[in-house]
Amino acid sequence: MQIGLFFGSFNPIHIGHLAIANYMVEYTPIEQLWFIVSPHNPLKKKESLLSDIQRLSMVRIAIEYDRRFKASNIEFSLPKPSYTIDTLAYLKEQNPNNEFSIIMGADQIPSFTKWKNYEELMKVTKRYIYPRPGFALDESTPTMQNTELVNAPVIEISASLIREGIAAGKDMRHFMHQKVWEYVDEMNFYKA
Repeated sequence: MQIGLFFGSFNPIHIGHLAIANYMVEYTPIEQLWFIVSPHNPLKKKESLLSDIQRLSMVRIAIEYDRRFKASNIEFSLPKPSYTIDTLAYLKEQNPNNEFSIIMGADQIPSFTKWKNYEELMKVTKRYIYPRPGFALDESTPTMQNTELVNAPVIEISASLIREGIAAGKDMRHFMHQKVWEYVDEMNFYKA
């Protein structure tokens, strides 16, 4: 099976994530997409990061009835910080009959050389790159090896926009799956 790995903190998961995921399973060879909830991205600050379990719960709520998607807590049990190359190696070992690819936003390409063993990662797995506002890509760049640029919709929604909006007392309900919004509101997440 062709499985796409969509890594992220999903703090919170929002309609932009879901739209990209939907596009990937409908317009690429990816048959199933796994949302890999990352405990902590070593290249990002940890402030305002909800617990691993709370973020995993939001992903599960958002994709509850869609068999094309799976919420994964695989990185919760791997050494910290989490590195994509290590997670990928573990998943390949546990699932030898599946073929894995990585889903990345164009905004991640400029920092890709900072990823652990990025050259090996480029060799061992295909990367599907979706557009992000303000990030034009040059396909001749060495870090674009073994990639496919996908013509997914440009999503200008970010989790930080949602967190900041909630903290400022804004109603952000339509930026998330309805049940995720209800969970966030009920738990008083991100409020100042």
